[in-house]
Amino acid sequence: MSVAQDMPLRIGVFDSGFGGLTVLRALLPQMPAAEFLYVGDTARLPYGSKSQATIARYAVESAQFLVAQGAEYLVIACNTASALALEDIRASIDIPVLGVIETGAASAAAISKSRDVLVLATDATVQSHAYARACAARGLRALEKACPLLVPLIEEGWTEHSVTEQVLRIYLEEALHAAKKDGISPDTVLLGCTHYPLLRPLFERTLPASMQILDSAETTATCVRQDLEARDLLRPDLSRQDLSRQGRLASVQAASSLGGEEASPSGRCRFFATDSIGKFRLLGSRFLGHPMGAVELMDLGG
Repeated sequence: MSVAQDMPLRIGVFDSGFGGLTVLRALLPQMPAAEFLYVGDTARLPYGSKSQATIARYAVESAQFLVAQGAEYLVIACNTASALALEDIRASIDIPVLGVIETGAASAAAISKSRDVLVLATDATVQSHAYARACAARGLRALEKACPLLVPLIEEGWTEHSVTEQVLRIYLEEALHAAKKDGISPDTVLLGCTHYPLLRPLFERTLPASMQILDSAETTATCVRQDLEARDLLRPDLSRQDLSRQGRLASVQAASSLGGEEASPSGRCRFFATDSIGKFRLLGSRFLGHPMGAVELMDLGG
């Protein structure tokens, strides 16, 4: 066995901010022997207000940074970057890259019986029509609905607030009315923003019981694992070392304040942000589901 095969698989995860941490949270139990590198480009968000050329430049810089840190596989846990920069990223690095839009569309195609899908996303993602194209390529019709107020409400921590539920009800009523008008009968709702999994209980209470909910974080994690298995990159022999690795994770956690690494029950993570380390740790812990530990400040330029 080569030296590389003796080492844990190192997976890079990139987002413009915090939402991609829901993807990381879903990835951890899927690949307990892997190590994860997460970049949140918080100094330059929101990406949605930037030009496509600028978004591509920012995303490529983060992708190249993760490769320099040893990433062997890259997950673009950012809908805007997946919509507008995926091909630029793939052309700039020589490791496999998977984006959240293609994984979401593939999962919708696997479960939708009506072949009609409701996509809820940010305004920038909806304007790109990336989900509509990805769904159409798989024989689906997609009605895309922008829900611009949800991200700030989630980042405010109002995930169970009555205001958030009322806003969500309004968006869903508008979307279902538009679907009826256009002769579309969606049986699947695709959460096309990595923030939205934090509102899963609200979606379940608000949507008709007949509609299935596809969580972008969960679908991406499942697709990543399937892709790694297909590429023979999972290094299944390492899974037998999980119990011994757990003993080492306590020492990693003790050193986290120095190295930026944190132990979790499911794997080891290293976090990078381009601004506001304190805010990243505070908000990031909500998205990740447990205290984050140290975060390293990085500078990708202007």
